Amino acid sequence: MKQVVNVLSSKINEFSTYEYIINKLNKEGALHFSLIDPDPTKQSTKKAAKMAKHAVEAGTDAILIGGSTVFDQRFVDDTIIAIKEAVNVPVIIFPGGISNVSREADAILFMSLLNSEDPYFIIGQQALASYTVKTADLEPISTGYLIIEPGATAGWIGRAKLLPRKKPKLTAAYSLAAEMFGFKMIYLEAGSGGERIPTDIIQVCSNFVNIPIITGGGVNSKEVAREFVKAGADIIVMGTFLEDNILKDNGNSLKVIISEIKKTGKECPKNYCLK
Repeated sequence: MKQVVNVLSSKINEFSTYEYIINKLNKEGALHFSLIDPDPTKQSTKKAAKMAKHAVEAGTDAILIGGSTVFDQRFVDDTIIAIKEAVNVPVIIFPGGISNVSREADAILFMSLLNSEDPYFIIGQQALASYTVKTADLEPISTGYLIIEPGATAGWIGRAKLLPRKKPKLTAAYSLAAEMFGFKMIYLEAGSGGERIPTDIIQVCSNFVNIPIITGGGVNSKEVAREFVKAGADIIVMGTFLEDNILKDNGNSLKVIISEIKKTGKECPKNYCLK
């Protein structure tokens, strides 16, 4: 068993998606991740791959795979395989639960929903998934996950005690605690497809923590993207916008937003250390 674990560890260290993220952040100041939901009721694997291809052509830095209601593990695997055949950026699992773990991905945001009222979403499902992640040779990127009002589906499923929009120091306190626990990243969102995060929450969190802040939800224009990056967002995740637009205009509207993220990122230099 020890030999197997050592082989897995050495293989993980051979290629690090986390290092790719940190090095690119320090070079460019801000990144963009495209979130694709592997849901057969929304799109085929071929369509998902086409979405990813347009996103990469528009300048996205990585593809996230996940959603709040993932239910077909085989379809998750097939979606990732199709996407990796189409693009050459990291494909990272954004887990909606223990069923959303695939050995076909490069890494997984190993997330703990820190403001859940149910221990299952803080550590329970992570413990259940840990052996699968290890034997699948997935690189875990420990991520403190925080859901802000209104929360939408993610907040309801995760039984989150939603962080108030008008109390940015509360979210900052959770973020700082996550850093002290050793998490490598913070993921802030107000629920998929929900309202965007108030920029003052991003700014206060950025002032307190020294680990990358990922923000998701509500970015639908270059102006909003610029506000987020200026406030301190390191990585902007977009999912709903992709679903609504990327196949209609072949990623042209997305390219405008990503270009603004990169332009603003150059004005906000980063110097993160590997953890």
